Amino acid sequence: MSKTIQYYFAPHSPWAYLGHERLLKLATRYGAMIEPRPVDLGAVFSETGGLPLAKRPPARQAYRLQELQRWSAHTGLPLNLHPKFFPVDPVPAALLLVAAREEQGADQALALAGAVMRAVWAEEQDIADAATLARLADDTGFDGAALVAAAQGPAVRRKFEGFTKEALDAGVFGSPWYVVDGQGFWGQDRLDFVERLLQV
Repeated sequence: MSKTIQYYFAPHSPWAYLGHERLLKLATRYGAMIEPRPVDLGAVFSETGGLPLAKRPPARQAYRLQELQRWSAHTGLPLNLHPKFFPVDPVPAALLLVAAREEQGADQALALAGAVMRAVWAEEQDIADAATLARLADDTGFDGAALVAAAQGPAVRRKFEGFTKEALDAGVFGSPWYVVDGQGFWGQDRLDFVERLLQV
């Protein structure tokens, strides 16, 4: 029987970016279903003791940059350590992804999520900008302008808030976070453990 991966993430997370395509490949390899659940990482941090990047001690900030370099090299994914548009408000992109999931389902939403993450970390694009989001959606097979408009609706906002509450109820405190068979895994460096559960 195929398994389901609950995928909690924020669209501006470099770690989600580094793990996104590998997650999709794992799901394809093992016939698993992915449920993308974009969350408000700021709200998650405030509830679980996390700190936004600018408020972390210098040693932690420096180590983060080393790890990003290592994982970029390891995965072969291009990554700007200091993107032009970062920090960035992730909420418009998160709402867009929720709307995409509601409109065309998980697979199309996951494809758009990958494009949004690449836009931040490899392409120097502003994912808080409506025109940028519409173009990314167009390129992924959506009607971009219509999807951006739909993302502003109250039902999409409620769904986004619901995903964030679900994340907190599941013990999520970072992005990305994967849940398989009730077990939570924080970070793209835990995908090997996710794969072990998918093999069972």
